[in-house]
Amino acid sequence: QVQLVESGGGLVQPGGSLRLSCAASGFTFSRFGVTWYRQAPGKGRELVATETRPGGTTNYTDSVKGRFTISRDNDKNTVYLQMNSLTSEDTALYYCYVRLPAGSRTYDYWGRGTRVTVSS
Repeated sequence: QVQLVESGGGLVQPGGSLRLSCAASGFTFSRFGVTWYRQAPGKGRELVATETRPGGTTNYTDSVKGRFTISRDNDKNTVYLQMNSLTSEDTALYYCYVRLPAGSRTYDYWGRGTRVTVSS
């Protein structure tokens, strides 16, 4: 079955960096783009970074442009989110997401998330 497992979260000081990983299994990873979302305490879910297709155009929400980078390693079936110059506004639970086709339908898959806390 399809699985997405995030890791790499933790506590970091403002201005610091973290690299999140999303390990995928159960589908042909090299064929599908993956998206990172986040949900801050008391707020709705927000798209952070996405690949329009594997190795293709990447898009970012305005608040992370120039600080976050999404990338992938197809040999490891893993997507990464490099996060630099972190601020308290980046504190959230970070999820990865993929939409997969199955016949005439599509299915959405989410990981359980990894928590990022930015605090001094």
